[in-house]
Amino acid sequence: MTKRYQCIGLWSIVILFTGVATLEASERETAEVAAVRRALPSVGNIHTEKSANSNTQNNIFNSDKGRKINGMGTGIVVDERGYLVTNYHVIADVDTIRVDFHDKSSYLARRINVDRENDLALIKIEPAHPLKVMPNGTSSDLMLCEKVIAIGNAFGYQSTVTVGYISFLGRDVEANETQSYRNLIQTDAAINPGNSGGPLINLMGEVIGINVAIRAGATKIGFAIPNDDARKAIARLMNIEQLDRTYHGVIAKDVRTASSRMLVVEGVHPDSPASAAGLRNGDIITKAGQIEIIDCVDLERAFLGHPVGDKVELSIKRNDKTEAASVVVAAYSGGRVSITPEIATVPRATAVEDDRFWQTLGVKITLLPTAQRGLVGPKYRGGMRVTEVRNDGPAAANGIQKGDVLVGLDKWETLSTDNVTWILNQQQAQLTDGQVSMKFYLIRGQETRYGYLAVSLAPRIASGQN
Repeated sequence: MTKRYQCIGLWSIVILFTGVATLEASERETAEVAAVRRALPSVGNIHTEKSANSNTQNNIFNSDKGRKINGMGTGIVVDERGYLVTNYHVIADVDTIRVDFHDKSSYLARRINVDRENDLALIKIEPAHPLKVMPNGTSSDLMLCEKVIAIGNAFGYQSTVTVGYISFLGRDVEANETQSYRNLIQTDAAINPGNSGGPLINLMGEVIGINVAIRAGATKIGFAIPNDDARKAIARLMNIEQLDRTYHGVIAKDVRTASSRMLVVEGVHPDSPASAAGLRNGDIITKAGQIEIIDCVDLERAFLGHPVGDKVELSIKRNDKTEAASVVVAAYSGGRVSITPEIATVPRATAVEDDRFWQTLGVKITLLPTAQRGLVGPKYRGGMRVTEVRNDGPAAANGIQKGDVLVGLDKWETLSTDNVTWILNQQQAQLTDGQVSMKFYLIRGQETRYGYLAVSLAPRIASGQN
């Protein structure tokens, strides 16, 4: 009898302990855990490299490369195609940008657009699969002592998570002689070097700020750009007029409160695609293509990548009714007056220059648009995009590919077709046997590559000679 009671007592203890363990596991799934789990896939850990003597005036044509300096920061996925936003100071003057994610994937990135005044930048990777866009919150209803979480590449320790509270709202900070910030969120969540550009999230896993600065020498005094302010700047960075030289003509404003987030049409440009589609003041755009619209960032990325003549289907709310509208993407001419579907062009070679480049170099080239100057990084002022390569030409023999950006030939920059023509003329004037080896420099991805072109040029005959 005694033994029987002992066995029952033992099972009672086991059952009791099992129940306690299950309860503790459930309690561990806190709001903080869920918030980080939701946001973490959209955080990119940024690693950069630049030359010690790198600045906007240095390039391979007038200075030597110095020793390499490694940098770090964090980025936030704002579009599934690989667009991330970070701080400008994270990628300023760097040679290479690498983005690592929590799932161990890693990509090289290129700079797309920058906003120095607001210390924000847009970079782009080419992901193997669509990325998860960071859940988008609002900074309009933040409260003092509200719990927040910072995620970032702190001191290079990737995907570091720290928890704290909102210490102050609307803080103005003078970082240095050239950079000041207004209306920042102050937090005691630990923010360290490397956190710059990363998200400050709420307990719903939504970004409510972009970590930007710390108070040197202080403890737990960090700052973040409010998300509502940042989104306005990000919309300008993703503006299709700059990136694609296309145009929709919608004038809209973000409406963000604790209870609503929406994009409201304030007007349309005359004779624009939006005007032709019948959009009116007060319309609320809820969807564009497959993208749910909350603000101007969503609108720009919905149109981004669509060629001239493409139709983007909009869903709008008008007088409490849902209606549809089709906006035909137009070429941006600078004055926003034409909605005729025609290809937006940039200055290119004349027919004579085109033929000369094709015969001598074995390539066809076109000027890199201003909006794409970020592709060549801060070291170079521009370049010429290779649009076609002749199979049996010097360029093909030296590995030059379609899509490369030619930034230099011989010891000169190649910023225009005039530059290339002048360089060829200079070489031709010095020839005696019609053969010359010309060093070239090009950008492919984040790499600067070089080689030598064996070019045949007929020697020029000086005036007065037979």
